[in-house]
Amino acid sequence: MPNKTQKRLTVRELCQGILQGDRVILSKGITLAESKLPSDQAMAEELINTLLPKTGQSIRIGVTGIPGVGKSTFIEAFGEYLIAKGKKVAVLAVDPSSQLTRGSIMGDKTRMDELSRNPGAFVRPSPTGTHLGGIAAKSREAMLLCEAAGFDVILIETVGVGQSETLVRGMVDFFLLLMIAGAGDELQGIKKGIMEMADAIVVNKADGDNVPAAMRTVQEYKQAVHLFAPAPSGWATEVTSCSSLHSNGLDKIWGMVEAYQVKMTTNGYLDHQRAEQNLGWMDQKIGSLLKEEFQRLVKDETDKVRESVLRREVNPVSAARTLFELYLKKKGAPPSF
Repeated sequence: MPNKTQKRLTVRELCQGILQGDRVILSKGITLAESKLPSDQAMAEELINTLLPKTGQSIRIGVTGIPGVGKSTFIEAFGEYLIAKGKKVAVLAVDPSSQLTRGSIMGDKTRMDELSRNPGAFVRPSPTGTHLGGIAAKSREAMLLCEAAGFDVILIETVGVGQSETLVRGMVDFFLLLMIAGAGDELQGIKKGIMEMADAIVVNKADGDNVPAAMRTVQEYKQAVHLFAPAPSGWATEVTSCSSLHSNGLDKIWGMVEAYQVKMTTNGYLDHQRAEQNLGWMDQKIGSLLKEEFQRLVKDETDKVRESVLRREVNPVSAARTLFELYLKKKGAPPSF
């Protein structure tokens, strides 16, 4: 009987396959990066370090918006439009994980059925897990691997949780906020904080009987963006509408992205922004590593302290301080106070 055990690819083999644009090997590289096994994490780090010189040539676009705004439909239509223009498109779709079971439906690839089958596209759904901010824990690594595989445009779809979806702003070049008309108080649909981060606000579903309402909403947002403080990039938030269903208005959106890319490349802000994002990524990783080490060192004592909190014998702040002081003691460091 033939041996069905798959041969584990080396870092060199993964690099070669990814640089050749092999979608199967690219998927394996992303799976490696998402693994929590220490041996896999070490391999993934080596893989990304090796491929790093081949990254950075794509335009990175984050797409966010309230649930029901049509993010998947928009990305499928926009991706098909870009491929028709000769672009290779990678989509990193983030599916929400259940806070009870930690499971995820991973339905984005199903919702983008046409795009998933397009040879010019690569669609990769990933679960959020316990990671907050609308993106998956290893979205940055997946993005770099897609760039090394030669994709011209990277589209990152967030889970659709509203104001908390700000982390994606720290990993993309262009941040696109999708909105719809008729969702109540338009300027409260997503608060000012995330709206100020958007490079473009696009009112989706501008078709059929909804066109007049969509046009009114566009005008409302155009008035609202004038109240925002000037962005450090020098870019003023653009507002437009589109119909993902009928693929109308996609050319205007791509025109905005191209104009943004030209302006930010010319004034040097694109390089500055990516450098700052890398520092933010480093700081985030430091926090993650410290948390992992903290949990490992005080694992035996944590359950007892948690029980004390549950029984209301100690307040959460004091409990956290107790575990932290214990962590410092095990590290041989002086007390924090």
